[in-house]
Amino acid sequence: MLSKKPYTAIILLPFALSASQITLADTESVSLDELVIQTSRSNTKKEDSPQVITVITRQQIEEQLSISSDSSQVLSNLLPAYAPNTQKLNDSSQSFRGRSVLYMIDGVPQSNPLRDGSRAAHTIDLAMVERIEVIHGASAIHGLGATGGIINFITKSNRSNELKQHVDVQLTTPTDELKSDSLAYKIGYQVEGSQDNFDYLVGLSNEVQGIYLDADGNYVGSDSTRGETMDSKSYDAFVKLGYWLTDDKRLELEVNKYRLKGRMNFTGVNGDRSNGIPTSSIKSTPRGLAPYNDVQTTSLAYTDSDLDGMEFKAQVFHQDFEGRYGVSKSGSFQDPSNGITFDQSQNQSEKIGAKFSLTKDDLLDNDLSVTAGLDLLQDTTSQTLILTNRTYVPETEYTNYAPFVQLEYRPTDRLVLQAGARNEHAKLDVDTYQTVAANNNVTVNGGKPSFSDTVYNAGAVFKITPAISVFANYSQGFGMPDVGRVLRGVNTPGQDVDSLIDLSPIVTDNYEVGFRVNRHPYDFELSYYESNSDLGSRIEAVNGLYVVKREKKEIQGAEASLGFQLNKDHRLQASYSFIQGKSDTDGDGKVDTKLTGSDISPNRLVTSWNARWSDKLSSLLQINHAFDKSFDDKKLEFDGYTLVDASVGYKLPVGKMSVAVSNVFNEDYFTYYSQSSVKTDDLYFKGRGRTVTLAYGLDF
Repeated sequence: MLSKKPYTAIILLPFALSASQITLADTESVSLDELVIQTSRSNTKKEDSPQVITVITRQQIEEQLSISSDSSQVLSNLLPAYAPNTQKLNDSSQSFRGRSVLYMIDGVPQSNPLRDGSRAAHTIDLAMVERIEVIHGASAIHGLGATGGIINFITKSNRSNELKQHVDVQLTTPTDELKSDSLAYKIGYQVEGSQDNFDYLVGLSNEVQGIYLDADGNYVGSDSTRGETMDSKSYDAFVKLGYWLTDDKRLELEVNKYRLKGRMNFTGVNGDRSNGIPTSSIKSTPRGLAPYNDVQTTSLAYTDSDLDGMEFKAQVFHQDFEGRYGVSKSGSFQDPSNGITFDQSQNQSEKIGAKFSLTKDDLLDNDLSVTAGLDLLQDTTSQTLILTNRTYVPETEYTNYAPFVQLEYRPTDRLVLQAGARNEHAKLDVDTYQTVAANNNVTVNGGKPSFSDTVYNAGAVFKITPAISVFANYSQGFGMPDVGRVLRGVNTPGQDVDSLIDLSPIVTDNYEVGFRVNRHPYDFELSYYESNSDLGSRIEAVNGLYVVKREKKEIQGAEASLGFQLNKDHRLQASYSFIQGKSDTDGDGKVDTKLTGSDISPNRLVTSWNARWSDKLSSLLQINHAFDKSFDDKKLEFDGYTLVDASVGYKLPVGKMSVAVSNVFNEDYFTYYSQSSVKTDDLYFKGRGRTVTLAYGLDF
């Protein structure tokens, strides 16, 4: 039964803002003091974290979904340190603090670092998500991939002892021209309830996206190879079942099936960067099979909140990922001897893993909390050329086990000290394989390279007053080079996997200092960070062989956020991110070359005004400004832009409706990805023009 455990409240309730700012469905205020950050794995409160942590609440998610259903756009609108949305299925330039993001769903990894296909940001419909927990900066608490931060999608759970249902519909259209091929519509349904010790939640959604129009009313260019969110159809089926074995023991099973697939109605037409002509689209069926993301995430979690005075958590999970790309005339696909001039690739990744943790939080007169645990992971990844049934990247099996410990000590009421270590043991197993014809059909001997390393973290929070605190933190994160890209590019005979792959982790050192103020009616947070790696990862061709260049990389940045509660019904919010970085490209041990848009985001300012005009009427106005940015390569100069979005919600006698306008002033701009990450005419995309979204939702 839902009322059985306070544990349920700890896991499910949103907690990013002050209690006066957070409301449930019935606008019931909740206390934040007892709520903890689930992603921390050690019952850490947000106010006691030595790192910047953002929690995106359900209310914020719903406000953003009324403007855009794109999960990457939602994140970009709320996290200035997260690179601007590409508006494509491809998310290759969407770094966080200039590093890689580890995406998770309830702790289950979604990123695919062995063959990074830049698709991990699209694996769940946010309609199934209760909140999003974001850890800024390097962290090793969940393992591989979090050199820039962690974005953990916490899914919804049942909150009701009675059967409750919800249905919503949504329609989006551009304002310049009303065309059937540019319309988008979405329908969703959810049901939840409980019976005795059993509870459940089921969610279904279906969405069809039309072609996007730019500010001039022209078709936005289609990325026929990497994949599109426009001119697509998607669905999500989500099930979560919970059972209370006793008052302290809970078992929870969840399954999420997500699929986004192109509709194949448009083909991209090259633009002309030198003359400012964007890539466009024409009505035409592209060659080959439709690109898609197809992801199933399954997990079974067990929690015992009182195991001899300790809290025990165990989770086993499985994630099956397929990412298909469109047809390409890439030189690496071609085989003149068989007349092959084009093909299309598909990534497959299967993850099986388990996570265990045990927390004792009442040591030394309740001043010391200790969490110890063990993570296990097996990731099997490959890439095939599906039109000709060729192996592009051989099946690679990555196995990892990592014991860890995390300590939190409170020597005084004002001081919180944290420290931890995680010992990584990993092995890559690749059988002997043969490269494709474009790489001379050479045979590469298999191998089993391995590594063992330990990453650390330490931090402190000092409360000057109950409302003002300062914090400092050192944390390490580790990532992997894109081994699939290296393996597929071998064209010299006599190579073997053990000598090709330097499996030493990309260890990132993150230093951060800052302070927080939480004094009604305002709250403020400011932090400065440095993110350094002596052995970064960059792919470079050397004598015809693709190798991983392990070069030094240094990034500096600052983040600030300010919120002001004008009164109980009106709130102003502003967030700013500054970032710069360089890498050592000549190997002299000194960083010398500015990182481009492929690595770091522009400096950004995001402001918003939330208003509740009455019990029935509410509104949101948000402004997102990306500042100009220069690079060593003048062809990648970024011309900034400003986007304004607005929405209004109104409670009807039956149900609730909303009207939202995205890009209110119809800003004419090229995306950051197109300007500063790539220089080709086929990827020179304009951003989406003004759209209007009408939505209606009903609870019953």
